[in-house]
Amino acid sequence: METITENKLTPKDYASEMEVKWCPGCGDYSILKQVQTVFPDLGIPKENFAFISGIGCSSRFTYYMDTYGMHSIHGRAAAIASGVKAANPDLSVWIVSGDGDALSIGGNHFIHLMRKNFDVNYLVFNNQIYSLTKGQYSPTSERGKVTKSSPYGSIEEPFNPSELALGAKASFVARTLDRDPKHMQAILKRAHAHKGTSFVEVYQNCPVFNDTAFFAFSDKETKKEEAIIVEHGKPLIFGQNEEKGIKFEGLTPVIVNINETGISPNDLWIHDEKDKTKANILSRFFDTTQSDDMFPRPFGIIYANERPIYDENLVAQIDNVTAKKGKTPLNKILSGEKTWSIN
Repeated sequence: METITENKLTPKDYASEMEVKWCPGCGDYSILKQVQTVFPDLGIPKENFAFISGIGCSSRFTYYMDTYGMHSIHGRAAAIASGVKAANPDLSVWIVSGDGDALSIGGNHFIHLMRKNFDVNYLVFNNQIYSLTKGQYSPTSERGKVTKSSPYGSIEEPFNPSELALGAKASFVARTLDRDPKHMQAILKRAHAHKGTSFVEVYQNCPVFNDTAFFAFSDKETKKEEAIIVEHGKPLIFGQNEEKGIKFEGLTPVIVNINETGISPNDLWIHDEKDKTKANILSRFFDTTQSDDMFPRPFGIIYANERPIYDENLVAQIDNVTAKKGKTPLNKILSGEKTWSIN
């Protein structure tokens, strides 16, 4: 892919002339800002970017990026983006979707995109609610969630997006949040650099229908207890004074107090983003408890390990068949080799 060497662009070059219309305080503003901030550093010509979105508040994103893009249909962004990438392998393709669009009506497309491993980037804005349709519970809403469509509380078990992605053979799984711009920028750059489908879950606040749902993971008073930043090659440590760690007893993760037990950081779980077994365990911190304590929510690269890419294999297969059989005229392809005459 051609790289830019002169006249480096700025974030403003990626902002379209359209007025941004999200509710005041919506986390989507931050995500848009971070994407526009990192794009000039990716070394890709502006005309080689394409954004594909489905339906929902997040899906307005394509209008606000001064790149190629398509505001497509509900739940089908992954399928359309796959076609775009297959037909235009040199494009840097970015999918923007919400938790409802991606994991409900688009759930089947989501898991098969992870399995096929097209070289695309999939950003899922998760606010645990249907916002565009005014506040119904979504596939990621917690049990007991009272909404307009669950007035007595949701009785459904929610999807854990990172666990779902890993189960569908995703090659890159990460989590970040709208209220940590620097962290999000770093994750976006890593997602772009990864060869294969990069799934990034972004915790995004909806101030109208699900306000403060994720604030515990970003507020100064609580984030050191509730969240843990995972980095490759570093131990899992958290707590107000970084006094807590996570280690294994067999294959069971346990929370320990480093100061009280005298455990060295080297005795703790050292994050290895290529370890699929540990990535699956890490993703389930979503709903794991130890006695009365909830495990901290992990943010960062949960899993990243490259494997064969669908679009590259597709091009190679076409080239291989063409070399053996030559190019077949379109009319012959349409008519086929077997025909029948009916009298």
